[in-house]
Amino acid sequence: MSVAGQEIAVEVRLFAMLREGAGTGSLDLRLPSGATVADALAALGDRDARLGELLARLPVTAAVNREYAGSEEVLEDGDELALIPPVSGGDGDGAAPAIHATVSAEPLSAERLSALVGDPRAGAMVVFCGVTREIPALDYEAYAEMAVEQMEAILRECAERHGLCAAAAAHRVGRVALGEPSVVVAVSAPHREEAFAGARAAIDAIKAQVPIWKREERGGGAGDWVEGAAPEHGTAERA
Repeated sequence: MSVAGQEIAVEVRLFAMLREGAGTGSLDLRLPSGATVADALAALGDRDARLGELLARLPVTAAVNREYAGSEEVLEDGDELALIPPVSGGDGDGAAPAIHATVSAEPLSAERLSALVGDPRAGAMVVFCGVTREIPALDYEAYAEMAVEQMEAILRECAERHGLCAAAAAHRVGRVALGEPSVVVAVSAPHREEAFAGARAAIDAIKAQVPIWKREERGGGAGDWVEGAAPEHGTAERA
């Protein structure tokens, strides 16, 4: 059992394109006690840029000690963490679109979301950034768990409706200063028409439906919550 304040050692197993990208099929990773599968993935990305790019782009499944595991599973000292890329039994041309949604206090990166929607089937990519304007800052609050689920549902419907290859959205919470992005949406599609339409539908639905609120900061501690409308029921745009 892990002890708080100590490190744990985990053996990471890599296969197929992950193994080639890292140049090895197995590596040792040291993590803080209490680290999760998600923490291990982040540490691997920091350690090896090429491997990090692959982990961001591919829908990788994790297995801990030969049992499938979620991203929040806590790792123990001596665990084997296997990272399993998409298996070859599926039909790549009919692959389900990759969907990514996050709500975080961390600064947003359009480049990171662009990497998440890269797809060999795509001939077009559209990235939308919504930024703070005119006032010193906006302060965002979210019902984060519900917001992520709502964003994922919106992106899935937009992908189906517009034939997207992949779709990603990230929304920031906390203080977002003038000129910084508070929301980023990225989509890829075979053609530009679908990409533009899918990105527009996604951001419009996110603004209308996702439980996120903003307060305008005007300096000296003054500010007001921005009035909005009751969230629309459903996911992406209606016919």
